[in-house]
Amino acid sequence: MITALIERLLQGHRTQPFPPAPDALPDRLRGMPSIASNPSAEDCHRCIASCPMQAISLDGNEEMAIDLGRCLFCGACEEAAPGSVIRFSNDYRLASGARDNMIVTSRRKAILAEALKHESLRLFGRSLKLRQVSAGGCNACEADTNVLNTLAFDLGRFGIQFVASPRHADGLLVTGPVTENMRVALLKTWEAIPSPRLVIAVGACAISGGPFAGHPEVHNGIAHIVPVDLFVPGCPPNPWTILDGLLRLMGRV
Repeated sequence: MITALIERLLQGHRTQPFPPAPDALPDRLRGMPSIASNPSAEDCHRCIASCPMQAISLDGNEEMAIDLGRCLFCGACEEAAPGSVIRFSNDYRLASGARDNMIVTSRRKAILAEALKHESLRLFGRSLKLRQVSAGGCNACEADTNVLNTLAFDLGRFGIQFVASPRHADGLLVTGPVTENMRVALLKTWEAIPSPRLVIAVGACAISGGPFAGHPEVHNGIAHIVPVDLFVPGCPPNPWTILDGLLRLMGRV
């Protein structure tokens, strides 16, 4: 016991502050993308053709746009036209409160999530209990959600906790594209949560179906099944991205 206590003292304080220090972010993190103004038509078509998710398109003004809800942040578009059109920054802040707010162009940035309205904020702003449902996910988003409970992130210090029973929850956190086999389970879990309740879609699969979009056994995300209050893009989202979105929803950012 004494040896364990001494070792714990030597380890020191391991919990990271929020917002995270720049050196706490991994070098490989691909965050908020930026699009160059007036790229050549050839470079635009290269980027569009390179995207495996068709997340890049030309809008009504013939301006290139990225749908963060469909984007896998794979970096293929950045490599298709190196340094000239699309660049992924190290900005982990990506969560939005509405699906339309996740479209990025050279002139328009993504609109980040805002705090809940007054009455909901009064109920959930200091304490938030979530029931997590993996609706056919690959376990990547689930892993980055679970890591928030570790010492490094310490989700509980913000008053956020994952609970085992939906009857003890304030909201639902969903990962995965919602396979047909999980649709009824998802609905039953949502119905078991007392009203008012929140729904949070984490990852490209939960938002748009991800790589499985269009498959006959997949429902292309959860928005067509239950109303969504927060969208957290990524494949998978970085834990800091998920935490930032939750805290924005609670009015803590």
